[in-house]
Amino acid sequence: QIYKHSFQLYKDPSHHFKLKTIRKKLEALYFVCYIHTLKVMAGIVVVFDFDKTIIDLDSDNWVIDELGATDLFNRLLPTMPWNSLMDRMMKELHEQGKTINDIEQVLKRVPVIPRVVPAIKAAHALGCDLRIVSDANVFYIETILKHLGIHDCFTEINTNPGYVDEQGKLKILPYHDVHHGCSFNTCPPNMCKGLVIERMQASLAKKGKKRMIYLGDGAGDFCPSLKLKEQDFVMPRKDFPVWNLINDNRNLIRAEIHGWSDGEEQQHILLQIIKAITIEENQILSTDCCKFQTIPINTVHEALPKALPLP
Repeated sequence: QIYKHSFQLYKDPSHHFKLKTIRKKLEALYFVCYIHTLKVMAGIVVVFDFDKTIIDLDSDNWVIDELGATDLFNRLLPTMPWNSLMDRMMKELHEQGKTINDIEQVLKRVPVIPRVVPAIKAAHALGCDLRIVSDANVFYIETILKHLGIHDCFTEINTNPGYVDEQGKLKILPYHDVHHGCSFNTCPPNMCKGLVIERMQASLAKKGKKRMIYLGDGAGDFCPSLKLKEQDFVMPRKDFPVWNLINDNRNLIRAEIHGWSDGEEQQHILLQIIKAITIEENQILSTDCCKFQTIPINTVHEALPKALPLP
């Protein structure tokens, strides 16, 4: 039946011309909507914490415990800030004969939250801009991400600097050289994630990127949650410090809140939010698209006996 009607349309040259006109307009409309969808995805920025959000524990504790330095760590813990303590522990481990390769091997077997790797790959494949804001350190994070095959999915890693010195010892430095001055006591002295998000927001506004999704678990993720806007989303891990802080201060949170408990729930919620943003933005565009590419149905109605798919 479809072929019969198609043949009838092509028998009359005037029908043929109208059909080609409709096809061109539909192709133009499809192209406009396709480009818009790509822009929507590129305008979505997904920010991950690292410890207990991508991996399923604290990376600092994991390295210390696996390399047998827990007792020394516990003795030094009351005497100095965490970031300074980790730098000191790297010095102690080096003096005990532990090598960078030893640290790398420990990092490569770190437990990862189930389904987080597919979630990250899916969000990246959809065109989202993925970033990390973490109080771990760049050596740990990059080693793990490369091992998992997702390092190239991220455009930014905001964390404490770390490098291997000429003696083969890992040095860990604070993200902020001086105290950041944040008034929230949930932010450690070496890093305020809220300031990182504010800097990010200022930069993104210039690039036309509009929506942010933030995932985290710790108390340090509360301050950046406060910086999110009404069109943004925050995904706190349920029954972790940031979840409790957000629940106790919901009146301070402007972003839409979506809690998650495990990797499967994290993946589902994240991809559903991305989908919802895309649908919402495309609905906003649909009216303009219709105005821009209105097909004069009345003028071609007689040429089309029934609504037919274009050949």
